[in-house]
Amino acid sequence: MLKNSDFVTGLVTLMLSLFLYFVAIPFGVTSPSNVNNIVLSPVFWPQVLSALLGLTGIGLMFSARNAVKDDVTEFVATEGSYKRIALLAILMIAYIAAIPKLGLVWTSMIAFVALAVLIKSAHPITAVITGIIIPLVLYLFFAHVAGMAIPQGDFVRLP
Repeated sequence: MLKNSDFVTGLVTLMLSLFLYFVAIPFGVTSPSNVNNIVLSPVFWPQVLSALLGLTGIGLMFSARNAVKDDVTEFVATEGSYKRIALLAILMIAYIAAIPKLGLVWTSMIAFVALAVLIKSAHPITAVITGIIIPLVLYLFFAHVAGMAIPQGDFVRLP
């Protein structure tokens, strides 16, 4: 028996992946022709993520096919789950809106910590440390090793 919701979710995920890979990335992401290293190309990582999304969809479809109907339990919303989803949407909009003022690194730090609070992380100290270190390490790599410009804010500029 099929777990219908998992199969449909997998199918939609696979279709989204194919749309991203064949339509959105080629027509929406520009790549200069003089990029020597494929990893530094602006289209490489979106294509990798699109492929991983497609593999996830295929995996969901296969797991739904192999699931037994007796194992299916009905979805019951956790208390406050819809509120947290709405707050997540607000957080994502605020993240995009804050990047021009605060810069990508500082905004990412704040958003990561806010997300850890929103999902009620079981490891809040680790989440705060990770939320600070990972954006800084990524900035150091992309700005100083790869030589790519990272959006800086109006208030604090990183070296």
